[in-house]
Amino acid sequence: MSPAPELKRSLGFRDLALFYIVSGLSIRWIATAAAAGPSVLLIWLAALVCFFLPLAATVMELSSRYPEEGGMYIWAEQAFGEFAGFITAWTYWMSNLPYFVAVLYFAAASTLFALGEHRRNLASNAGFFMLFSAGWIAIITLLNIVGIDAGKWLNNVSSLGSILPLAFVIGLGAMAYARFGSAVHFTAAALTPHWSMKNAIFWSGVFFAFAGLESGSAMGDEIRNPRRTIPWAILAGGSVMAIGYVAGTAALLVAVPANSMNGPEGLLNGIRTLSAHLGLGWLLAPMALLVCLNGVGSAAAFLSSTSRLPFVAGIHNYLPPVFGRIHPRLRTPWVAIGAYGAAGIGMALLGQAGTNVRGAYDMLVGMAGLTTFLPYLFVFGALIRVQNRPMEAGALRTPGGRPAAIALALMGLTSTVLTVVLSAIPAEDDPHPVLAVVKILGLTAVLVGAGVAVFAAAHMRKRRQEERAVTR
Repeated sequence: MSPAPELKRSLGFRDLALFYIVSGLSIRWIATAAAAGPSVLLIWLAALVCFFLPLAATVMELSSRYPEEGGMYIWAEQAFGEFAGFITAWTYWMSNLPYFVAVLYFAAASTLFALGEHRRNLASNAGFFMLFSAGWIAIITLLNIVGIDAGKWLNNVSSLGSILPLAFVIGLGAMAYARFGSAVHFTAAALTPHWSMKNAIFWSGVFFAFAGLESGSAMGDEIRNPRRTIPWAILAGGSVMAIGYVAGTAALLVAVPANSMNGPEGLLNGIRTLSAHLGLGWLLAPMALLVCLNGVGSAAAFLSSTSRLPFVAGIHNYLPPVFGRIHPRLRTPWVAIGAYGAAGIGMALLGQAGTNVRGAYDMLVGMAGLTTFLPYLFVFGALIRVQNRPMEAGALRTPGGRPAAIALALMGLTSTVLTVVLSAIPAEDDPHPVLAVVKILGLTAVLVGAGVAVFAAAHMRKRRQEERAVTR
C-alpha cells in the first residue's frame, strides 16, 4: 500500500510574519478609530496591553507546546477535552464566515475610488458587492486547494496592502502637520476617554482589531519548525501590527477632520481629503488599489487558516471523515478548504438579502462581533490549565514562567469577558434595544447550539462504532 499523503511544510518565517501582518492589520480600523477622536489613542494602548500582549504570549506558548495542525482546536482539547476543542473550533470558523465577507465588502468599496467618479454609482449596487466578494472567495479557495505554495504568495503580496498605505498615511500626516498644523487639539481633556455605553461598545471593537494572532497556528503541520517559527513571526508581524494601528490613527487624527471618516469607505475618504489638501490627488487611485489588496489579503489569510479547523474535525470524526482528506498530489486538505470556501460564497450572496450595501456591511461586522470572542475564553483558559504540565524538549515557555503566564492569561480572559458582554449591548440610538439584545443573544445561542448538536451526534455515532467493535 502507498503511504497516506501528508501536508506539505512550506511556510517559513517570512511567510508567517507577513501572514500575521495581513490577517491582523486590517487598516479599515484606522479610520474607524480616528473618527472617534484623540481619546482613542489611549484605548489603543489599553487594548495593546490588556488583550494583544496576553494573546501573543498565549499563542507563543500554546503553539510551542502543541504545534500540530488545528491550533486552538488542539489547545482547547488538550486543556479541557474533546467537546471544548470542537466548540472552540466551531464558533471560530462560523464567526469568520461573515468576517471575511465584510472585509471583501470593504475591499470592493475601496476599488471604486480607483475606478474614478464615473463608477461611483456602483457604491449602492448590491450586485457589484456580491459578485466582487463571491469572486474573490472563489479565487482564494482555488489557490489554497492548488497548494500552500500558491496560497501563501497571495498572502505575501497582499501584505503590501497593509504596509504601504500605512507608510503613506503616516508620511502624509507628517507633511500635513508640518505645513498646516494639527487638525485636532491634543489636550488632556481630548485625550481622556469619557465613559458612556456607546463609547464602551466602541472600545470593545478596538480590542477586536487586535484579534488574529492565533490564526496562523491552525496550519501547524504546514509550517517549517513551528515551535521556533511561530514565536519569532508573532514578534515581527505583531510589532508591525501594533505600531501601524497606533501610528496610523495618530497620523489621520493630525491630518484629517474626524467627520470625514465613516463606514466602509472611511479610510479612502480620509486619504482623498488628505491628498487633495496636499495637492497630491493622484495618490488616491494607487492607494485605493492597495487598500483593496489589504481586504483581499485579510480574507485570504482567514479562509486559508480557518479552513484547517474543519479538516482536523474531520480527522477526529466530529465532522464527516471526508473533511479530513488530503489530496494525494496537491497535499492540501482540499475538501475542508472547498467546503469552507463554498460556505463563504453563500454568505456573500445571502448577506445582501433584504438590505442595502451599508446595511449588509454593518450586519456582517455585527455578526462577527460576539461569537468571534467566545473561542478566546477557551484559549486563555487553556494557557492557565496547562501550566502544571511538563514541557517537551524544544518547547518555549512564556518569559517569567508560570506566574507570568497565568497573570497574562487572566488579563486576556478579563478583557475577553468584558468585550463579550459589551458586544451584546445595543447602540444607544437603537429604537428597539430589547429586541436587539434578543436577536444578538438568540443568533449566538443558535450558532453554539448547532455546534453542540453536531458534536453530540458525532459523539453518539463514535460510541456506537466502538461498541460494535468490542462485540465483534
